[in-house]
Amino acid sequence: MQFELTDDTPVYVISVAAQLSGLHPQTLRAYDRLGLVSPGRAAAGGPGRAHRRYSLRDILALREIQRLSQEEGVNLSGIKRILELENEEQRSRMRLAELLAEITQLRAELESTRAVAARLAGLLRSRNQSSQLVPVRRSDVSVTVQPSGRAQPDRAASTGAGALGRTAQLKETDNR
Repeated sequence: MQFELTDDTPVYVISVAAQLSGLHPQTLRAYDRLGLVSPGRAAAGGPGRAHRRYSLRDILALREIQRLSQEEGVNLSGIKRILELENEEQRSRMRLAELLAEITQLRAELESTRAVAARLAGLLRSRNQSSQLVPVRRSDVSVTVQPSGRAQPDRAASTGAGALGRTAQLKETDNR
């Protein structure tokens, strides 16, 4: 079984976390109660008991809390709000990166679709250009349009004039 250690893996007990952050263990407990830092929990000896386990990210947050408090003079509620806003900004940046990646993928798919459409259009043009058309003399065909705007054939045979964008029905005339 492989174990992966990340910055978010809760590994440090409170005494080690206090030493690494430069704070007293009671201060860490108070910050936990206030929700400034939320360490992981590891099962303890008795039921309902758990030991706090701090991650590297928690240690860095504790150091930032100490800096804001001591160097910047920010009170704990202000620090909590700053940390919330920083977390929200981080989530927004991650979401933005996901959306940009999705846009990039969609653009690639769109270009691929356009290339396929262009290829199909070229195949249709070459197919239409290579097919033999039957020459029709003007004297052999006439078009009759009824008031409804629809062409009416005199015989059952009709031909579509697709280039005009609508169907016209043609009738043959006997010019013999």
